Amino acid sequence: MPVHDWTRVEAGIFHAFHHGWIEELARALNQHVLPVDYYALPEQHAAGFGPDVLTLQGSQDDATDGAARATPSPGGTGLLNAPPKVQFTGETEMEFYRRKQKAVVVRHVSGDQIVAMVEVVSPGHKAGRAAWRAFVEKAAELLEKRVHLLILDLHPPGRRDPHGIHAAIWEEISGEEAAAHSEKPLTLASYESGLTVRFFVERFGVGDVLPDMPLFLEPGAHVSVPLEKTYGAAFAALPRRWRAVLEAAR
Repeated sequence: MPVHDWTRVEAGIFHAFHHGWIEELARALNQHVLPVDYYALPEQHAAGFGPDVLTLQGSQDDATDGAARATPSPGGTGLLNAPPKVQFTGETEMEFYRRKQKAVVVRHVSGDQIVAMVEVVSPGHKAGRAAWRAFVEKAAELLEKRVHLLILDLHPPGRRDPHGIHAAIWEEISGEEAAAHSEKPLTLASYESGLTVRFFVERFGVGDVLPDMPLFLEPGAHVSVPLEKTYGAAFAALPRRWRAVLEAAR
């Protein structure tokens, strides 16, 4: 299903779609994508950041050995080790983590460690300077703590992010401006966080079909998130009145 122009409806309509999409994303990850020792939870909040989907890894006791932990769930694809095929990619310098202060992270004894987050950007993230800075800074903080991110932005650049959301995050973590590679205004950005941070970015526009995107679970290993399929399922659940408005705007 081609992507719609969400600027044609008020923020509340996108919020309703947003809620449905994250439920579909979590369901797809749990049922078809994640290996057996990982699971996803929708609409959780961690340390002030508002990720829409948390991907968690259970304790090692949940699996009998390393081979079992690498086994995908029924119907899953398992971890992929080949580099993702995307339009644009880049990497921070090795000194990225050496510049950062060390932190002590206390985790629950169950071992349910957060390894990745998926965020669907909402109009509220870009509405005010404080909210925008909090979003960008928290994304950088999570990458510093080696939590992998997938950011899905269906909204065109605005006053807060004139060069797009990836450019703002990349400047925050690397101190460098991200090159403007494409005239297409919408962004999908996956971040792999290890000794360095690597980005994998797709740029697209209204009317394009969403590509699947990588979600890293560990450095060098990712799963492929079915964006177009889950987007279509969430859109189909919208009231007919608003589906008609968005479809007529194409």
